[in-house]
Amino acid sequence: MLKPYNTLTRKKEIFKPIKDKQVGIYTCGPTVYWYQHIGNLRSYILADILKKVFLYHNYKVKHVINVTDVGHLTSDADTGEDKIEMAAAKEGKKAEDIANFYWKIFREDFKKLRIAEPDIWCKATDNIKEQIELIKKLEKKGFTYKTNDGIYYDTSKFKNYGKLARLNIKGLQAGKRVSFGDKKSKTDFALWKFSNPVGVRKQEWDSPWGIGFPGWHIECSAMSMKYLGDRFDIHTGGEDHISVHHTNEIAQSECATGKPFVNYWMHGAFLTFKGEKISKSKGGLYTLSELENLGFSALDYRYFCLTTSYRKQLDFSIEKLKSARNAYERLKNICQSLEDDGNENKKYIEDFQKAINDDLNTVKALQLLWNLLRDKKAKGKIETIRKMDEVFALNLLIKEHIKIPKEVQSLIEKREQARKNKDFKLSDELRNKINSLGYSVSDTSEGPIVKKS
Repeated sequence: MLKPYNTLTRKKEIFKPIKDKQVGIYTCGPTVYWYQHIGNLRSYILADILKKVFLYHNYKVKHVINVTDVGHLTSDADTGEDKIEMAAAKEGKKAEDIANFYWKIFREDFKKLRIAEPDIWCKATDNIKEQIELIKKLEKKGFTYKTNDGIYYDTSKFKNYGKLARLNIKGLQAGKRVSFGDKKSKTDFALWKFSNPVGVRKQEWDSPWGIGFPGWHIECSAMSMKYLGDRFDIHTGGEDHISVHHTNEIAQSECATGKPFVNYWMHGAFLTFKGEKISKSKGGLYTLSELENLGFSALDYRYFCLTTSYRKQLDFSIEKLKSARNAYERLKNICQSLEDDGNENKKYIEDFQKAINDDLNTVKALQLLWNLLRDKKAKGKIETIRKMDEVFALNLLIKEHIKIPKEVQSLIEKREQARKNKDFKLSDELRNKINSLGYSVSDTSEGPIVKKS
């Protein structure tokens, strides 16, 4: 039985689906105003492993990911500019074109990482009607109020506000030191923001309260319930969403329907750099394409993510990624050198299932794979690897056929000789030449491994 860690209860729980052998999963998607960095992508690897584990167990999965193409402001406190509007103004393009461009790249990253696309992609701008209807429900029940810049949700009227993050609401209010405008409370949040002035924004809609645009939080509630129902099984996202975004989703959804919103909340921890969340100022903030330009593949990064529990912060560095790449290359080389020797190995499969069922323990699952490869007595290795790779999605048995030009091959051989001679300056110069010709080379104990960049 799958036993995920539920953020709501702070413990692992046996998964019990709402409908037998079916599961509905909603994943908070990207705000498509810029490239997604590798920290963002770690959250989607979590959702992908979760989905693949359910498919492995023959569940019928309905997976929904939203696309935030309006309403996500630069501050969680409902202030600042709309990120999409800012990007559109900066690049001199339509907001729709900005969103579609970065969404397309995001989907390309999914393909590179072997992340399965969701069953439904839903754009916020395609579901404005549903968001307005949800706000109207909340208004009718007395959970909203109007300010000079929008319609707000009154968190004081929801008894269990903050239960997901276990917020000390009284402490938050007592500790306030800054003005929060016309809001009644620091924790109140915008459901609908007014355009001020009307006609300047690239994206705005008419509503019962005036021309404007939806708040970020209402988008996810409206779209998740539209496609998965008023109550569904699992909601995933990054740990940074716990205290505000997901807390607000629960409040507005449960007040509107009178039902519990989501049964299991699963959150991925931050990718860090030198112990701190990766950022432009602190460092470590790469896109997948930037890593590829440095000679890494998307699956090198996927393997790196699988070596640590999704609930633990993962400290990133180029050196650590190099180590993961070397381990992954060794793993593939060993897997692809095996000869077929029968059916799946029952013992290893059972142990693998126990690992992935235990809150997606990819660390232990990978360890079992390595144990299998080192086990000289084990039979059925190829079929067992094939089954495990339904979850890992590392292309362990797929051989890459790369035709290396003579010029590149010659440089590789010269570089190997330079390394043997400990002429590391020449070795680096030859690596740069190889990279300039569109190939990357990584050093392993089995020799150099060459890839197309």
